[in-house]
This record gives sequence, structure tokens and C-alpha cells, in this order.
Amino acid sequence: QVQLLESGGGLAQPGGSLRLSCAASGRTLGSAAMGWFRQVPGKEREYVAAISWRGVTTDYVESVKGRFTISRDNAKNTVYLQMNSLKPEDTAVYYCARSSRTVVTRNIADFGSWGQGTQVTVSS
Repeated sequence: QVQLLESGGGLAQPGGSLRLSCAASGRTLGSAAMGWFRQVPGKEREYVAAISWRGVTTDYVESVKGRFTISRDNAKNTVYLQMNSLKPEDTAVYYCARSSRTVVTRNIADFGSWGQGTQVTVSS
């Protein structure tokens, strides 16, 4: 079973940047698509972005398009989320997840392995 560990969260000012990493251990990312989700207290976990297993295809929720970039390095078993032009509404706990599919999906039910999350706070 794969274990996922997120890092890179923290405090950023509006307009600033952060880069999240998600390192896999125990099992390689293999031929699995990967995704990032986020959650704020009292709300459901929200899809942010996904990447296909070869990294050829990516997908983003409309609110982060043009600002966030998802990427992966299969040799390092790591997935990244580069977040630029951050806004206060991006504040959330960010989770990476491993999909049971090889292609990108927004369906949270397709993601079976989850990290513990990393807090991102955007505030001046």
C-alpha cells in the first residue's frame, strides 16, 4: 500500500507562491493518475487538479486555471503543485491522492489513497 506525504504548505501573502510536494513511499506511484484536493472547515473536500500517469494530461478546477500547475516525477515518486498568484480563498488544507485510474478524473471516489494534508494559508 502506498503512503503519501505532503509538504510545502505554509503562510503566503496574496499574490505570492507556494510549491507543494507529495512523496510516495511503500509503493511507487506506478501507472496511477494523481490528484490534489483541498478542504476548508465545514465544507466538502474540493477537487483542485489531476495529472495522468505519464504526466501528459492535466486538468484543473476553473478557479485555479492559469495560476496552479500540477506535475510529477515518476522517478522520484513525487507529485507537485505549483501555486502562483495565491488568493485568500485558496486557504485550505491541501491533500494529494492516488487514483485507481491511469487517466485524469475529478471523481473523488476514484481516489483511494490519501495523504495527511498540508495547511496553506494566504493572508496579508
